[in-house]
Amino acid sequence: MTTDQQQSPQSETAVSVRNLYKVFGGNEEGALARAQTGTTKDAIQEMHDSVLALADVSFDVKRGELFVVMGLSGCGKSTLVRCINRLIEPSAGKVWLDDREITAMDEEELRELRRSEVAMVFQHYGLLPHRSVQENVAWGLEVNGVEKGQRRERAETALAAVGLNGWGERMPDQLSGGMKQRVGLARALAQDAPVLLMDEPFSALDPVIRRDLQDELAKLQAELHKTIIFITHDLNEAVRIGDRIAIMRDGGIVQMGGPSEVVLSPANDFVRDFTKEVRLQSMVTARSVMRPPTSLAHADQLASEVLATLEAGEHVHALVVEDERHYLGSVSLPRLRRALQDGDQRVGGLAVEEDTPVLEDTVLDELVPRGLRSDHPIPVLDGEGSLAGEIPLEALARAMAGDEAGQANGTAAGGAST
Repeated sequence: MTTDQQQSPQSETAVSVRNLYKVFGGNEEGALARAQTGTTKDAIQEMHDSVLALADVSFDVKRGELFVVMGLSGCGKSTLVRCINRLIEPSAGKVWLDDREITAMDEEELRELRRSEVAMVFQHYGLLPHRSVQENVAWGLEVNGVEKGQRRERAETALAAVGLNGWGERMPDQLSGGMKQRVGLARALAQDAPVLLMDEPFSALDPVIRRDLQDELAKLQAELHKTIIFITHDLNEAVRIGDRIAIMRDGGIVQMGGPSEVVLSPANDFVRDFTKEVRLQSMVTARSVMRPPTSLAHADQLASEVLATLEAGEHVHALVVEDERHYLGSVSLPRLRRALQDGDQRVGGLAVEEDTPVLEDTVLDELVPRGLRSDHPIPVLDGEGSLAGEIPLEALARAMAGDEAGQANGTAAGGAST
């Protein structure tokens, strides 16, 4: 097996980027050699009159993932997305789609890739003014030789998906900016490509329309499960829509992870400054502030045994689980004492007190009302209904006050991470 084959992505990976470099202008060969030894962007520009746009960029994008690349203007994010489909040729490095190396494709293979497998949505809509909305959506299909009736059907389906059902006969100058961007998205969807590259598609829109389109994209992604690489300079947008985020600076990735991880555990001062404006109350999750359960009882335990454990530890309630930590509910000290008056029994057979657990990804804004209704720690469940931990009310109060926001991930129970 060759080195390249060993590096090719696994089946769950849709797009894989390895050690990607891009140099513009000047002495490109010399600048690339310097970059590969770690010379800084500023030093390369001074020595070789070349711009280092990408410096040793590597990442994988999972199938069906919405992966956000973000950073300030000039950081290399738009160059990166264009290197993936080779609208810009990388200076070095490799890109794969599934197990095929895009960087090794010839021109005919690249054209086929762009026609059917990797679609792109740009910041500026690029609509043809003399063609109807439907014809604009079907334009790529027409170029690819798709029959007219099929083009029309696929275009109408794509327009309906983006909320423009019935607008196919209109002309572009009859549409608002937000509607034009929806047409651009519909054009990409009509290709039915499994991978979408989106280069700051909503950045030219006003905040209200932008938020609406973010919601629309999230809804479409939940239905279609495309693999999306989304470029933005807006952290709030990245946090709102992204499954994972890569933050770029000077052509390289400085941190990569889930939204909560990036915001709550910044890798360095640059990321910390970059993320400080995000409202932490919407980022802190139950997972990040939960603790291991203080008092845990198995359904097969006798009430007397659980009661003794609670009294010894001066606790007032226990969380009851079955096998695999499947959560049943909680039982209080007074309830156990009353039950023993009728004879000892398994705690799983008691009428477990009504309790409302939360899921690990519940955010702080939603946890607070739940905490106000409770007199004991809040149980936290994973996606399978198993008990993952509990949130003591005092920990919830500290998180709301901001005392734990910066260290929340570091204190998460059981080493859980977002």
